[in-house]
Amino acid sequence: MRLSLLPVWLLAACTPTGSDGPDQAGSLEDTTPGLDTEFEQALSTGGTEITQCEAIAILDIVNRENLSVDDLVNLEVHSRAASNIVEARRGPDGQYGTGDDAVFTTLQQLDDVPYVGPVAMDALQAAGAELCAGGDLDLGPTCAEQSVVDFANNPSTTAEDLKDIGVHSSGATSIMAARAGADGTYGTSDDVVFSTIDDLDAVPQVGPATISTLLAWGQAECATTGVIFSPQEYSSSHLASIREAIDEAQTSVDIAIYSFRDADIMDALEAAVARGVTVRVIYQDARDDRKDPEGTRSAELEDLGIEVVWVNKTMHHKFAIIDGPRAHLSQAPDALIITGSGNWSHSAATRFDENTLFLRGDAKLALQYQREFELLWNNSRPVVWNETIPHILGLQISDSDIDNAPGSEALFTSANMRTWNSASYGPTFSGIADQRNVQDELVEYILDADTSIRIASGHMRSRGVYQALLDAKTSNPSLDIQVYLDGQEYTSMWYWESDVADYADCVATDGAAACFDEGSHFSTGLYLAGIDVRFKFYAYRWDYTYADQMHHKYLVIDGDTLLTGSYNISPNAEFDTMENVAVVSATLYPELVSEYTANFDTMWETSRPQGLYDDLLNDIRNGTGSFPIVFDPMALSWPEVTELKRTIRDHCPQVDSDNFRQNPAAHRTCDR
Repeated sequence: MRLSLLPVWLLAACTPTGSDGPDQAGSLEDTTPGLDTEFEQALSTGGTEITQCEAIAILDIVNRENLSVDDLVNLEVHSRAASNIVEARRGPDGQYGTGDDAVFTTLQQLDDVPYVGPVAMDALQAAGAELCAGGDLDLGPTCAEQSVVDFANNPSTTAEDLKDIGVHSSGATSIMAARAGADGTYGTSDDVVFSTIDDLDAVPQVGPATISTLLAWGQAECATTGVIFSPQEYSSSHLASIREAIDEAQTSVDIAIYSFRDADIMDALEAAVARGVTVRVIYQDARDDRKDPEGTRSAELEDLGIEVVWVNKTMHHKFAIIDGPRAHLSQAPDALIITGSGNWSHSAATRFDENTLFLRGDAKLALQYQREFELLWNNSRPVVWNETIPHILGLQISDSDIDNAPGSEALFTSANMRTWNSASYGPTFSGIADQRNVQDELVEYILDADTSIRIASGHMRSRGVYQALLDAKTSNPSLDIQVYLDGQEYTSMWYWESDVADYADCVATDGAAACFDEGSHFSTGLYLAGIDVRFKFYAYRWDYTYADQMHHKYLVIDGDTLLTGSYNISPNAEFDTMENVAVVSATLYPELVSEYTANFDTMWETSRPQGLYDDLLNDIRNGTGSFPIVFDPMALSWPEVTELKRTIRDHCPQVDSDNFRQNPAAHRTCDR
């Protein structure tokens, strides 16, 4: 196998295939948004226009990590142009890997660098053509390649280590045998040291699948990952980190958000636009703001030069793409994806249990989130306010672009919907009957679990997920399942029995298929099936005004697969809202998955070591004066919640009166 600077997935995307791709020497018009078509056509060499693949390859070359002057000189770019390109890439501080690094998004920007003219561009086009023809370039290793080589050369690395990251047995054994040299013993004079990824590729039994697996692992090693769990002080919250990420944006910011209340992020977006970053926002509140935009958040954003749109389904995403592959595929490996359960609000940062994932360096994930954004953007409806903002269209990303890229998977409820153009209302999403793409994937992960399942979710109202948990426990009684829910998911035995009876009546009348997606509160059913369920419980009666919600939406399967995003476990999330779930493997991101596991373990014991539950019961039963019916959060089992609610009713009969029910915010304590 011959390796090139361009990743295999990117070369595949550049290769014309029948009528689905551009002509081999064709125009870039309408195929590569963000590239300056007229300028590229003017870069003809011998009358041949630059191709789409060559343009992408050139940008990939000059945007590669740690680009050196020697790299470019080796491509016959003259030294002055090479020095200025590298200087531009490093930014004012002269260092790679800092916030002021520059990224070229068009060939025009590259040509604007001093001393980069026709001669330098001809050399770069020749290099791009070589790559697009499947050839090699004599450049230094990428971070991913160097990580793989270092791993293979590490004396402590074993064949089992290689197998653990996904290398098949024969490839792992062959690499270790090659490293040990002719005598078959590592640590002797004939040991082999791999210098490049090509050296590994030359080992017998090492083919494209092994190299692809190794590079995916290497890319994950080079990725920047992190998670911020709420609640936090604002200064260390996900909002502060999102603001910093926007401050470091070089080319683009795309935001799909349900709730956006943070002033500091607004300031960061204003500064980003001022320095030339293009920003697009898909915003849930825009569907109301559009009716009278003046003074709304949508109008504020548009006044900054940021186009705001809305979709006809509930826009429940909470993700952003920083410097993503909006213009070309080669931006994917360096894109930053931000996703999770947390809205951009003070409550999400400082009161609720939330998670926000930051992941840079995962090409497949970046391509999937970018494609989701473009799907929503291209089928959205505008807020009519600042009509001077240019309407920006992004790249069309294909299934093969994603399938061939290394990295993680993502799930989207938009897969349950079709798009069409309503004559009365414009672009429209509508559901596809019996399509449950995200739920079906969650069910599959649950049924495949071997040792443990951890679920932290604000809701548990999906019959499919509920049934999968019951089936998994029945087939594997030793399976360790723990489900942590928000307090609003607790239901009494009477309520549960009523739900069961209603479902039975529905099935008898309409059939099981028609009733399957009727939502219900399944926490009591899980408890009755012997599954460990706890609630973040903080009030006798749930009310949004004081609810310190358990707002997470994540699962950890067998301690090695994380699923996290905006998706509530409910029919509403599956069919009526736009949701996402990132699927992250511990093979690629072990520390990240471990952090989620540790977070779950901490929440599972909320206030239990302090004995808060017993203290509260004792106060209600034996204290004097009033007692709280809104209290500090505790992780309580179903029997514990049942006993607490019964005790409150016994000592506060008026708690279920119309006055208390209709005005819960006014009744946080009860007089005996």
